[in-house]
Amino acid sequence: MAIEGKIVKVAGPVIDADEMKGVKMFDVVRVGKQGLIGEVIGLLGAAATIQVYEETSGLSVGEPVVSTGMPLSVELGPGLMGAIFDGIQRPLQVIKEKAGEFIIRGVEADPLDRKKTWVFEPRVKKGDTVKAGDVVGVVQESALVEHKILVPSDADGSVASVTKKGEYVVEDVMAVIKTPEGERQVNMLQKWPVRRGRPYKEKLAPHIPLITGQRILDTFFPIAKGGTACIPGPFGSGKTVTQHQLAKWADTDIIVYIGCGERGNEMTDVLREFPELKDPKSGLPLMDRTVLIANTSNMPVAAREASIYTGITLAEYYRDMGYSVGLMADSTSRWAEALREISGRLEEMPGEEGYPAYLASKVAAFYERAGRVITLGTDEREGSLTVVGAVSPPGGDFSEPVTQNTLRITKVFWALDAKLADRRHFPSINWLQSYSLYLDDVEEWWRTNVSAEWKGLRKEAMKLLQKEAELEEIVKLVGPDALRPSDRFLLETTRSIREDFLQQNAFHEVDTYTSGRKQLLIMGLILKMHNAGLGVLAERIPLADLLAIPVRERIARTKFVKEEEIEAHVKNLEDEMQNQVLALVEKYGGEKRE
Repeated sequence: MAIEGKIVKVAGPVIDADEMKGVKMFDVVRVGKQGLIGEVIGLLGAAATIQVYEETSGLSVGEPVVSTGMPLSVELGPGLMGAIFDGIQRPLQVIKEKAGEFIIRGVEADPLDRKKTWVFEPRVKKGDTVKAGDVVGVVQESALVEHKILVPSDADGSVASVTKKGEYVVEDVMAVIKTPEGERQVNMLQKWPVRRGRPYKEKLAPHIPLITGQRILDTFFPIAKGGTACIPGPFGSGKTVTQHQLAKWADTDIIVYIGCGERGNEMTDVLREFPELKDPKSGLPLMDRTVLIANTSNMPVAAREASIYTGITLAEYYRDMGYSVGLMADSTSRWAEALREISGRLEEMPGEEGYPAYLASKVAAFYERAGRVITLGTDEREGSLTVVGAVSPPGGDFSEPVTQNTLRITKVFWALDAKLADRRHFPSINWLQSYSLYLDDVEEWWRTNVSAEWKGLRKEAMKLLQKEAELEEIVKLVGPDALRPSDRFLLETTRSIREDFLQQNAFHEVDTYTSGRKQLLIMGLILKMHNAGLGVLAERIPLADLLAIPVRERIARTKFVKEEEIEAHVKNLEDEMQNQVLALVEKYGGEKRE
């Protein structure tokens, strides 16, 4: 029997209801005459505090509150790929057809289409013994994704019956499993509470890098599959474009993109651009392996708070199928602001800058759902969930609570710099502030699969960039002419590293993606030019002559060379470099010059 209470207080997105005895924490309720969706977040006797996921204006004291008896859950099954949902998994395309351009209050729509048919192919037969996480059958959800129908996490037993190959809707029963507690039906459609992480068998060490094709990320600050990263930066510094690049080029099978409290125009750009993007590996639409969660800043804050849990639950579901999943959350600052507003409505004791005292634990609980795991089931599938969260600190202040609490949890810090963005240097990631704690973890992979030189080249390049920062302080005081020729040449080398390696054009056909092998070839070429130049300067040959050799200009254009041509191109440049440097030495007859 449904529990029905009544509203006694309305405070923005938070309401108080009485006569709710028997309701549980985090139960979903229907609020008011319009049946607005809400969630119980506090209990005291028969009184319940509820956060409402829709606009509460117009609600009055005495209106009914009816409990559904179920926690906030998402629907899992075929039809998720290519869909656009709001923060509580309402399908926005369907709502637009029902209600027009604006979401009306109380509107309901099933997240998964109940009428669409899918071709189901069984992978078990009657009498087979199955465990939680085993694959009952598969459905070709899109051209890029084979959707696996999994045995629920509490349904070990034997197959009593299985549906034969054919077309079915998501609510049809695909198999019946005989368990010690009785028979369990397995449908294409399953549900899972968003605030509870999905189980797995074992969490693995993060030693496989997530190759993104972005040179500053892969070579300097890599992230491992199943890892976590934070991208903080002020407005206009390139957070969204960086995440777009990761969504398009990162070595993942599935992308879940959460627009959490972003401005409407930014989210509109995402919704317009993503359907037009092509998957670079297959040439098919990127949306064939993407789920979008759109929750803009003008939507109710309670739904914004729920949106990241909705997104990460969908991501975990595909991870359990054995896929590598990348989740982009843009931005967790807006999510934290929703927490702060709801906490204020609840009259809780505020912490730093008004955020609730439990902000750190909430941030940690979200990021800790990432990981590379052995999934449930007998076939030992390996899946990974990599989480990249953007943070929007006011004024670019990285000392504010959301950024600091995120940095305590994540192991990669990609610090976006407004000054670099102003200079049109993109990705505008500051190489002196950023860091990655996965360097030692992924070194063996790079050594085995790409080159043993990876860590050495990175270390040498970082040393030069750090030396550049020191020299720039001297240049500001006394000018570049006061520097030794070797130091002035070092500044030219670091300029080449910055402009010809770190700087990358997301809209250039070739430069938008660089393989790991090409990255090391370019970096190796720049450093060989540097070492060769130092040798020439040791012979007291004029710096101006060294800087004028033609090969330096060709090195600068190497990043625009196609992948299939890069090996031969670099070999030719190395030969040219050697010949031109030797010619320079011979020009001065090997004599020492003052």
